Amino acid sequence: MEASSLPAALDLVSGGGAGLSPEKRAVLGSSLLLLQRDYRFERVWFWGCIQGVCGAYYIAEGLGPDRAAPRSRLYSLNCVEWSLLPPVTEEMVTQAGQLKGRFQGDPSFEYEYTERNAEDAERLFEDGKEPMIKEEARLVATIEQIDRAVGIIPRGAFVKTPLGSVSENRNFEGLSLAEAKRLSSYFHFTEPVNLKNKTLLEKADLDPSTDFLDSLEHDIPQGSWTVQLEKGGTVVVLRSLLWLGLTFYHVPMTKQYGYVYFGNGEKNLDLPFML
Repeated sequence: MEASSLPAALDLVSGGGAGLSPEKRAVLGSSLLLLQRDYRFERVWFWGCIQGVCGAYYIAEGLGPDRAAPRSRLYSLNCVEWSLLPPVTEEMVTQAGQLKGRFQGDPSFEYEYTERNAEDAERLFEDGKEPMIKEEARLVATIEQIDRAVGIIPRGAFVKTPLGSVSENRNFEGLSLAEAKRLSSYFHFTEPVNLKNKTLLEKADLDPSTDFLDSLEHDIPQGSWTVQLEKGGTVVVLRSLLWLGLTFYHVPMTKQYGYVYFGNGEKNLDLPFML
């Protein structure tokens, strides 16, 4: 969610019980603006908080002119001092997927693999050392996993130019209440997968400038999202049951929308058995 509208946005997603203390909100409001100035980001989003055993990671994302370009991710342990996370790689995501259990809250903490593939076994034989992964790498990989799976935007909020870059749609004035209650009105803000598999006939009704992402209506498993009206029916709130703690809000007929994550960074693998 936008750093500039953080207090109001946090109030809109507070129905689930998660949030920040008034002290943390005040500190974040100042430090995120300084972060934007120091790193010269065009926009800064407060991504959320991953709670560890001994501490919490507060996450921010910095964006440039192309909103679809890889984002700079930073974390803080006290909401004041920020550290830049390394760029995520597919190897990091794969390695982090093998780890189970809570985060520790210490970026330098090292995990040992519980499962080894042939490459890891060969490396162990050559080096004589157990393959390790630092919590900092697990953190950025988990953020990437959550963004890919449940980072969402309303339909029409962004447009794709003929050159391929993605920017905010200045003509976007929000979804109507009827549209806002449908999962098909929301898109995953990541590289599309299902869209590429659609036939030419299915693509005929799509606007290539706005319908360039995958919608939520075909997410697997079915039922992994809840849609609720809150604040007297003035706010539409979507919550993910796959990554518990991810909350998206949108105020119909306005430009106000965003998502935030407050959780322990673990995927709900029991969801298929709960539906």
